[in-house]
Amino acid sequence: MYASLPNQLTWARIFAIPALVAIYYLPDDWLAPDSRNQLATVLFVAAAVTDLLDGWLARRFGTTSAFGAFLDPVADKLIVAAALILLVHLGRLDALVAAIIIGREITISALREWMAQLGASRSVAVSMLGKVKTAAQMVAIPLLLYEAPLPGGIDAIRVGTVLIWVAAVLTLWSMAYYLRRAQRAHHELSRQGQPRAP
Repeated sequence: MYASLPNQLTWARIFAIPALVAIYYLPDDWLAPDSRNQLATVLFVAAAVTDLLDGWLARRFGTTSAFGAFLDPVADKLIVAAALILLVHLGRLDALVAAIIIGREITISALREWMAQLGASRSVAVSMLGKVKTAAQMVAIPLLLYEAPLPGGIDAIRVGTVLIWVAAVLTLWSMAYYLRRAQRAHHELSRQGQPRAP
């Protein structure tokens, strides 16, 4: 299962992270600024496509595995965190937004691990709110990486900035939603006399 095609696609997403960062550290005579942005955008979008593809392939061909279920969200969070930090470094993103989104991912990952220990992982299953947040985030990041005007004169930075702030607001909203659900699940388990996690 470690070498299955879906897992290979997930690993490719992880290996894309240093490549994404390296694009902006190549010598100036290797790539023009616009070329850097275009290459980074293509790489990030390709990684996002593998995220959709690996899950579909795993379900389609029955190659789902515990390792794949662990690795897939880790790869997603790593490449998003790397892109956000890179955008802060490039001056295209407010550090506060990056801190909110990355902090939320760490919090929810820890919360899901705790709920799994309690046998209540369904209480923090992915919600529609979380999916909308992810969609806004995954559109915003390529726009901020691309930077140049889009066809029709659309300002990629302006649209991307609006969307990433929308994602940040939804990030806080969804985090509060998951925390409330986890609290209710923990309270219910306590009432039933099940032992609390340390």
